[in-house]
Amino acid sequence: MQGVSKRFGATVALDGVDFRVQPGEVHALVGENGAGKSTLMKVLSGVLTADRGSMSLDGAAYTPPNPLAARRAGVCMIYQELSLAPHLSAEQNILLGVEPSRFGWLDGRQLRRRARQALAQLGHEEIPTTVPVGQLSVGAQQLIEIARAVAVGCRVLVLDEPTSRLGQLDVGRLFELIRRLRAQQLAVVYISHFIEEVEMIADRFTVLRDGRNAGGGAVRHSSAEQIVNLMVGRKVGELYPHSRRRPGEVILEVSQLSGASRPQSAALELRRGEVLGIAGLVGSGRTELLRVIFGLDPVRRGTIRLASYRGAHSPAARWRQGAGMLCEDRQAESLALSMNVADNLTLSRLDGLGPGGLIWPARQWRATQLWIERLAIRCRDPRQCVRELSGGNQQKVALARLLYHDVDVLLLDEPTCGIDVASKAQIYQLMDRLASGDSAPGGKSRAVLMVSSYLPELLGVCDRIAVMHRGRLGPARPVEEVSEQSLMLEATGQAGST
Repeated sequence: MQGVSKRFGATVALDGVDFRVQPGEVHALVGENGAGKSTLMKVLSGVLTADRGSMSLDGAAYTPPNPLAARRAGVCMIYQELSLAPHLSAEQNILLGVEPSRFGWLDGRQLRRRARQALAQLGHEEIPTTVPVGQLSVGAQQLIEIARAVAVGCRVLVLDEPTSRLGQLDVGRLFELIRRLRAQQLAVVYISHFIEEVEMIADRFTVLRDGRNAGGGAVRHSSAEQIVNLMVGRKVGELYPHSRRRPGEVILEVSQLSGASRPQSAALELRRGEVLGIAGLVGSGRTELLRVIFGLDPVRRGTIRLASYRGAHSPAARWRQGAGMLCEDRQAESLALSMNVADNLTLSRLDGLGPGGLIWPARQWRATQLWIERLAIRCRDPRQCVRELSGGNQQKVALARLLYHDVDVLLLDEPTCGIDVASKAQIYQLMDRLASGDSAPGGKSRAVLMVSSYLPELLGVCDRIAVMHRGRLGPARPVEEVSEQSLMLEATGQAGST
């Protein structure tokens, strides 16, 4: 790709970008949210047409008019949000759109054979091809997507944040698969916000910043700090700030708690002025624990005390009691994508925005603008639709709603999932200020209960960490007493066998 430019109205998304990937190479494409990575790959995969620039594939001119033409040419893109038909079988999904036929009828035998060949090429013959993909794990569904690309003769495979929803074990399996594809001389473009993943799997990297090339080179000759500095255009300070915190009274207490299915048993104490982390594998019950506490899922047994309130309550009651939750799936559960920034930010607290239950737009916009500035949310103005913002800025809007509501307890489920390094650093700084009391007038400290699959993140920002395994929550221990290895052993149930 040479000199690729793309403009959306007055917004310049790409400005003369060059990008090159070779057969048998894993090339990482990195940059902040809004840097132009997705736009560049959409041009490559035929979703968008560039305003200027040229592309070539194996030395021949390449100008796909649509994604189907790109796929037929051998360029396949797998998005962060998987595009599978959950009610169809694995083999039907793998050959979707290119189904083999005989005399005008679907050839089921050839369909199954080609699907199994694609999975065998990936080294995953164990995946059942006749089961609806909606019944498979997230890791298996991702393999089905990759098998679909392999089945149509993919030569360039683009993976957009492929590990954002995978557990540690599935990430390892994915990396093994990428190495296998590299050995088969596929060109792999790997988009990720996790720099340590880039160091582990990529041969070369290219950094985009504000729609332009900011640098690149061989991964082995560059440090993580150098890559991050290229991404943000400046030296990033300490990624995991940890101010002096003074844990106070217990503000959230959970005892022998169980939900409809998960958690099976959980007990914890969260103090004002601390960040308590919950580690564990995907599906262990971490998300369900937060949902039960916040009232999104029912309580089957056990007790919850939030400040002076006891028992199970609805989410609306939890807001009034001083607790707010940030869900893992921000687009489906934490945001109203069709509404603007101001409406999303003030949705849980409309009092004070006008008389008699009315909302005066000027008041709402002033209140929103305050948080836009405090959290450095990149948007045109409070009236911009949230759907148009980058993932990192969407996450900041969801967090700003909790702060605008002035909650004392923040329940954060994967708060940095799918956002760039600079936005992560800002969220870590915000969490540190919330716990230490530096974020509010008078120095009122908050309490943060945080679920994360990213162990360095938990070790960096938390005061204590507890591990969830098969629905059961272990004891919370000071962060100084645990390590990535010990947390993973506990999460996989191996801690007692070593």
